[in-house]
Amino acid sequence: MSNKKETNLKEKLKQALTSTARVISDDFSVKKKNEQNKSSNEFDFFNLENFNSKSDFIKARAESDTAALKKKFSNDEIHKKNLPTNLSCKSLYSIAEKVRYESLGSLMLKGVKKNLQDNYYQIVGLKRKDQLKSKDDVPIIEAFELYMLKKFHGIKLNSLTNTMLNFWEKDFDQAIEKHINFLKENLEDQQKYSSKFSEILQKMDILQNEEDEQTNEENQDNDQNNLSNDDQENNSDEKKDQNKEEETETSLDSDYDIDEYKLDEQLVDTDSDRSSDEQVIQKKNLNDLNLDYKIFTNQFDEITKAENLENSDEAIKLRKNLDQQLIGFQDVITKLANKLQRQLLAKQNRAWEFDLEEGLLDSSKLPRVIMDPYNSLSFKKEKDLDFKDTVVTLLIDNSGSMRGRPITIAAICADILSRTLERCSVKVEILGFTTKNWKGGKSREFWNKKGKPKTPGRLNDLRHIIYKSADTHWRISKNNLGLMLKEGLLKENIDGEAILWAFNRLKKRKEERKILMVISDGAPVDDSTLSVNSGDFLEKHLKKIVKYIEDKTETEILAIGIGHDVSRYYNRAIKITDVNELGDVMISQLGALFDKKNKLH
Repeated sequence: MSNKKETNLKEKLKQALTSTARVISDDFSVKKKNEQNKSSNEFDFFNLENFNSKSDFIKARAESDTAALKKKFSNDEIHKKNLPTNLSCKSLYSIAEKVRYESLGSLMLKGVKKNLQDNYYQIVGLKRKDQLKSKDDVPIIEAFELYMLKKFHGIKLNSLTNTMLNFWEKDFDQAIEKHINFLKENLEDQQKYSSKFSEILQKMDILQNEEDEQTNEENQDNDQNNLSNDDQENNSDEKKDQNKEEETETSLDSDYDIDEYKLDEQLVDTDSDRSSDEQVIQKKNLNDLNLDYKIFTNQFDEITKAENLENSDEAIKLRKNLDQQLIGFQDVITKLANKLQRQLLAKQNRAWEFDLEEGLLDSSKLPRVIMDPYNSLSFKKEKDLDFKDTVVTLLIDNSGSMRGRPITIAAICADILSRTLERCSVKVEILGFTTKNWKGGKSREFWNKKGKPKTPGRLNDLRHIIYKSADTHWRISKNNLGLMLKEGLLKENIDGEAILWAFNRLKKRKEERKILMVISDGAPVDDSTLSVNSGDFLEKHLKKIVKYIEDKTETEILAIGIGHDVSRYYNRAIKITDVNELGDVMISQLGALFDKKNKLH
């Protein structure tokens, strides 16, 4: 690679990392500062001068993310307020804080999580020790970092680092293991997390012993004038060792040779890796969406295909039941659906501009040229279509209050709309959301076992159901739609998380236009969650998610409330008082969307 090309690539990479760091940290004012003062280096936290290998690249990405996350999530005053007095405690405390804000970043963005894990696996892989016989051979700071990576970042250690950690792990477990859940549940609350960690570290026997040794050393330093030159040199060596130990906290550089890496190829890879993350974080501070919305545990949640809820014989039986209820209702809906189909197909028909001076030769005008050679040739050009490649997601509330006529008609409408839109080359996904149990299920049982901590957040087992994916044809999924009538399926509704789930599925689609239609009969309700949190806990989250999608994304979201006004959650919302109006309203609302050239607000 030429020096000029290499310099340009490094500069592009630096700009990309700096830009991403600004976005992650939510500190866009830095950009203005840099424009005014070119010497500003607030985000210039990585050195690319000797940047020639894959390991350098991985390290730069991780370090830029870490610095940005520290700026976003770490309050310096809180950090200092809880800072332990013991030197070793301070070092461990700093590592614990770094792991906290990196964990928040990993929860926020998958790309950040990958960058951090890649770098830590690289650090773990490059560690080497000549001899490992006792604790004395492994600095406590190095062992603690490995312990935190294993417990909080899920890093799998290799045989060497496992051996290193084994010397200290029992001591760490004895002091920290019983507090692990508390620490993980309070990652977003720096005060609670930091004060607890400071307390834990200051009570650790191994660190108290080191504090005693440190005090003795300080006393000896006071008599420094009485020491011989040899003693002073020894003390100097000890301080050098201590400094080396502290450097372990931030980074461990490798002496290994690494294969040369093509910087330009990897730069292309990082742009594609980060593109989806940056599109999201540039539009909204994701912390506002989810980090103040607690989930006590998601280990009992379920995302399932509808066919997994029941055997095929029962699915066929439920589909027949749905078909019987279609009689008498189908004619009206089918007429409306056909009207929508004609409307959409009309937009997709090819149209031409004629009598142009250039373009494709219009063969229909050739006879006039033959009859009169003085007539000029005529050309034509196909008009651009307003109709964009489109995908529609129907997200249907599967809560207990939808039981009976509402859920039946919702299933019927989804069924007919799916067939209609497919004929017009519009892909349709049909999703449902409910909970696995009443009264909190296993999540609440787990909460009880943990001593019923206050304000635990969402406290029920989610069940998100895929009745029909966008790439599956209606004929293949038709029996699944009958499963909405399954006895005992409909329970509680936690709308915010369901909408975020549906939106994330849509976001991955390649279609130009994405439409999310929510069918619900009111506010989100889960008795287990609301009994131990604020009364508007679920509603606040729903409003934040919807507002984010409406204001900061290209996805068009609209809602139909059955018997309830849902306009307080959605800008584009329709209330119907009679469930029999559902089909008419769904079709008319979709028709109105397709009538407009631009996105409706």
